[in-house]
Amino acid sequence: MPWLSYRKALNRALADELARDPDVFVLGEDVRVAVSTVTAGLAGRFGSRRVLDTPLSEQAFTSFATGAALAGLRPVIEYQIPSLLFLVFEQISNQAHKFSLMTGGQARVPVTYLVPGSGSRSGWAGQHSDHPYSLFAHVGVKTAVPASPTDAYGLLCTAIRDDDPVVVFAPAGALTVREDVDFADLTCVPLGTGRVRREGDDVTVVAIGHLVWDALAVAEELAGDASVEVFDPRTLYPFDWDGLAVSVAKTGRLVVIDDSNRSCGIGGEILATAAEWLGLTTAPARVTRPDGAVLPYAAELDRAVQPSRAQLVNAIHRVLKDGGVRAV
Repeated sequence: MPWLSYRKALNRALADELARDPDVFVLGEDVRVAVSTVTAGLAGRFGSRRVLDTPLSEQAFTSFATGAALAGLRPVIEYQIPSLLFLVFEQISNQAHKFSLMTGGQARVPVTYLVPGSGSRSGWAGQHSDHPYSLFAHVGVKTAVPASPTDAYGLLCTAIRDDDPVVVFAPAGALTVREDVDFADLTCVPLGTGRVRREGDDVTVVAIGHLVWDALAVAEELAGDASVEVFDPRTLYPFDWDGLAVSVAKTGRLVVIDDSNRSCGIGGEILATAAEWLGLTTAPARVTRPDGAVLPYAAELDRAVQPSRAQLVNAIHRVLKDGGVRAV
């Protein structure tokens, strides 16, 4: 079977949806020359009316996409930098997101907001390295953070077909991931459906986005001493609480690793909900960026601010020890 890279999965999803539905179109800065490679080849195949380069004004073309969606089209916006979402947060959360709710479902705003390379990239520094997915989950905008190429393909296809706005974060740390897949088996992945990446009995680790691969590596490292289950939620809103409940019912213990800032982050929400409803046998733990983190330019400092495998190992040690079971 052929290899599928994460970037190519996003590209294939865009191409398949453009071919399937003539109402779909892609817009953003430099999408015709495919600066991010995600839109490579689309302009030549689908033409300038469906792959649109925009002026350097995120507020303008994000609002334009809302109007186009209200008129019956299905825009897909590519943002080159995750922090640009701060500029358009009002357009997404207060306008596009609310039209359907405020009109009793009479208006539909099927816009997909794609962020290829969210989070930290080498040397991109403070204003280009944020991971603001918790903001969108907080206000109720559908939010996906796929970890693998097949999920990147499937969740992006689903987002484009959805009648509500959907933000798709493609983490920089996942862009180099490749999978051995049969292209004929690629399919849409429902929003709100998590996935157990590795079965385990002692502790559940919820890993967001690219951190799934770190969690799997840690689970393998600790395999001789602890049985770690790795749960990948895939979407943060809606969140698969039922899927997580099944996992936690088995393990009784929970650790979350989340590459966003600690205060008011999705990691804290997962822990709070689990503590309220899921019958934990010991206090949960989370591994995140620090409070108010701004990633520095220096590579060593950049890595020091991000959640690490060593921190995850320590968190797993802690919940196992506190739970009175075999500690590693």
